[in-house]
Amino acid sequence: MNRREFLGNTSGLVIGAALYPGQQGISMASSADGITSMSASRLSAAIKSRDVSCEDVMRVYLARIHRYNPVYNAVVAMLDDDLLLSQAQRADRALDDGEYWGWMHGMPHAIKNLANAKGLETSSGSRIFEGRVAEEDDLFVSRIRAQGAIFIGKTNTPEFGLGSQSYNDVHGTTRNAYDPDLTAGGSSGGAACGIATHMLPIADGSDMMGSLRNPGAFNNVIGFRPSQGRVPGRPGGDLFYHQLATAGPMGRNTEDTIRLLRTMAGADPRVPLSLRDEIPPYEAFRATDLDGYRVGWMGDFSGYLPTEPGVLELCVESLDSMVEHGAVVSDCSPRFDMARLWETWLTLRHWSLSGIRALYDDPDKRKLLKPEVVWEIEGSFDMPASRVSAAATARADWYRALLELFETHDVLVLPSAQVFPFSAELHWPKEIAGRKMDTYHRWMEVVIGGTLSGLPVINVPAGFDDRGRPMGMQFIGRMGEDQRLLELAMAYEKSTNHLSRRPELRESI
Repeated sequence: MNRREFLGNTSGLVIGAALYPGQQGISMASSADGITSMSASRLSAAIKSRDVSCEDVMRVYLARIHRYNPVYNAVVAMLDDDLLLSQAQRADRALDDGEYWGWMHGMPHAIKNLANAKGLETSSGSRIFEGRVAEEDDLFVSRIRAQGAIFIGKTNTPEFGLGSQSYNDVHGTTRNAYDPDLTAGGSSGGAACGIATHMLPIADGSDMMGSLRNPGAFNNVIGFRPSQGRVPGRPGGDLFYHQLATAGPMGRNTEDTIRLLRTMAGADPRVPLSLRDEIPPYEAFRATDLDGYRVGWMGDFSGYLPTEPGVLELCVESLDSMVEHGAVVSDCSPRFDMARLWETWLTLRHWSLSGIRALYDDPDKRKLLKPEVVWEIEGSFDMPASRVSAAATARADWYRALLELFETHDVLVLPSAQVFPFSAELHWPKEIAGRKMDTYHRWMEVVIGGTLSGLPVINVPAGFDDRGRPMGMQFIGRMGEDQRLLELAMAYEKSTNHLSRRPELRESI
């Protein structure tokens, strides 16, 4: 099959009149729909087999970004089109010469704007660092680059990644793929929206407080927080104490997510707590047999968490699809004081942000910080070692409480959010089900259990409410068993059809 035949077969549409901006006479509608609708895995195979050229791929993705990104604002700090096209042409010449860089050869990719990618902006959504250009790649970024990806720009994030609403004063607000009047979540909001709108084939993200899971749920895509240490952090700075955040993959489906995880993961001697075992190739993965599989539904922790009406019901309804394939779902609850877990979170969160105290101490820089950042920094003031020590002990007790549940369950399940996507104009929900939220992130409390446990957690789609708003669920697996959790996600994906429901995009708000 030649490339022209392939493009026609992938779209099923008659070639139309949509033109790539500035490229008069090049009709792209059919090939654009065909290429951008392919999963990253399928696109990779098409590039390798030369069914599509890297230049074709770059042109149609840039055309889609230029068409829809003004509304959704997922991709920011983009490089010049001509430069990106020249890089795509170079990728094609490499294939002509028998040189294959890796499974992401010639694929457009945008790095989350909290990570460093050489030659690209890394503002972290802060006016303090607006225009700052990275001089080198972060570790996981270098691994993505080594697989042949072409970096086109960054994905949007809230300032310093704080809060699950991706707005900032540098690049504005990222909007929900299914309704641009609503939030995309965060902090990997740009990444989730980018792949849900098919402006990106796949995306990396990071997660301290649900930042892969919450936007994954809000945009009906997969977001995977790996076991702590699976994806090594930056070799510089602290290597031992601050173990809350991790980078991880997002995908349109589980297969894509697995492939990107394998790229990002792997031990590095400069990061001593990185995990030594390897993620195998995708071909080694097998969907879990759900017959007799034991699912522990933790819900809202026996009424502890306030949730918007409909969230829990939607999740339970989606779990029924697993029951139909033989899974056994039962309610469970950890033997742990959940208020103690929240205090543990506040302590470790404040402590982890004490390292940016210098920004606060500079009056000119402090006035550029959003109030939530100032609050986090002030929360670390005069924190006694005894408080940090008590939080560390509580975190260990929480892990042991979940370990006890795994004696009778194969996976633990929670909603990925306590509310459905809300207005993009609202910075954060002030109330849920009549209960006031006392901090800017209290409404996200459902995700802290996964973070503090260090266990692998994956967001899978749970469906849509009657207003078409997406929701997701967190599947929590045993420590280090990332492959088994992803194999469960493969089985769940087969038992549902949520991922097949794609958004109808708008060109204006």
